[in-house]
Amino acid sequence: MPNTEHHAYRGLWDIIVVGGGNAALCAAITAAETGAKVLILESAPKSYRGGNSRHTRNFRCMHQGPLSVLTDRYEEDEYFDDLMLVTKGKTDEALARMTIRSSEECLPWMEAHGVRFQPSLSGTLSLSRTNAFFLGGGKALVNAYYNTAQDLGVTVAYDAEVTHVHLDHDRFTHLYATIGGQELKIDGRAIVIASGGFQADLDWLARAWGPAARNFLIRGTPYNRGVVLKDMLDQGCDSVGDPTQCHAVAIDGRAPKYDGGIVTRLDCVPFSIVVNKDGDRFYDEGEDVWPKRYAIWGRLVAGQPEQVGYSIIDSKSIDLFMPSVFKPVKADTIEELGEQLGISGAALAKTVASFNAACQPGDFHPTELDGVATKGINIPKTNWARPIDTPPFYGYQLRPGVTFTYLGLKVSNTAQVHTPAGPLQNVWAAGEIMAGSILGQGYLAGFGMTIGTVFGRIAGKEAAAYVN
Repeated sequence: MPNTEHHAYRGLWDIIVVGGGNAALCAAITAAETGAKVLILESAPKSYRGGNSRHTRNFRCMHQGPLSVLTDRYEEDEYFDDLMLVTKGKTDEALARMTIRSSEECLPWMEAHGVRFQPSLSGTLSLSRTNAFFLGGGKALVNAYYNTAQDLGVTVAYDAEVTHVHLDHDRFTHLYATIGGQELKIDGRAIVIASGGFQADLDWLARAWGPAARNFLIRGTPYNRGVVLKDMLDQGCDSVGDPTQCHAVAIDGRAPKYDGGIVTRLDCVPFSIVVNKDGDRFYDEGEDVWPKRYAIWGRLVAGQPEQVGYSIIDSKSIDLFMPSVFKPVKADTIEELGEQLGISGAALAKTVASFNAACQPGDFHPTELDGVATKGINIPKTNWARPIDTPPFYGYQLRPGVTFTYLGLKVSNTAQVHTPAGPLQNVWAAGEIMAGSILGQGYLAGFGMTIGTVFGRIAGKEAAAYVN
């Protein structure tokens, strides 16, 4: 008996959007508002829809005065300087500045399309000026956008894995997708590709990073396997970014292999010392405030033996950061803590003793750079350096948690996908699949959502203009 359900996807669509997260939804909504007939193909089942956007919390936004829940001002040059600090200059300045400038008009647009914001909670106060937090988190944002898309008549197919995007010279004509176990050919006049990075394909990660990558945890969705990215690169589209660069943070080593999301992140690093399995420190834990520095720790831990680290704190610091989803390991002595964590208690005690001896007096301020630093040890700690001397002592195992990869499709400032012969006529990309154009390395809290929103809206607008 023929499967009549899939006849719903036949016929000619104005715009096909591949992906179901923030960037895809922004593109679909923008296009549908022009009257275009839009189809979203989301590879995840409905309960997992939304890609990594489900796990997000906030949106980094330029503003020249108080805006919605944002306080004070956060202007273009300061925002750009913050980005340059984390990418170490590896960014396309024109695209980055355009994204930053566009973010200001995005926030009212988001509110107009169902997204609700809330003031910063304690533990996130350092972001109250720069980042607008979603009421209900990323899942609420995703649900709001799906409701808006539905009201606009957008058709959504779940469990819809796009296997091949067909290009005829510089034009997209149709694609093949497996929906409910059946392969379908779907025709479209234009396409927006917003299907994320390749981080959930561990074989691809291991080819880029080496075998160490098999020890990484994937904190984002298990459905971002880079199938469409690979298909487009295989067809000669220009790539951007480095396959070993990614948004990788140090997360709780007890997190699940996939989809642990934001709750597995640990924010204790600035108030701790971090050691490897030999009990040795390997980087300055107090280099900068956590929102600007949390995203380097995934790579730092990835470079250690067995891709593991351990964050060690005492009772003075246990309440200074967002509570962890798993309780820390707790002990009355440093030696006992080391043994419980699976590292030499004697080696850890020696490291803690030499760190404590190097700590200098000063005024400790947990929410800002306080200059309370060590003196006379090989790896300094430049802020928040207080002796670890007040029992009970606490420890967390850290592992690299990959959110998304930066190897992607090269796009123009109109989100058009590029090839060596020039831009494709009717193919646009938005979100993580093109974020490497702007994020060469490092990460800035909330900036992935900014890129996705800005480029999703541009891609939707440009695709609709082409079709109309």
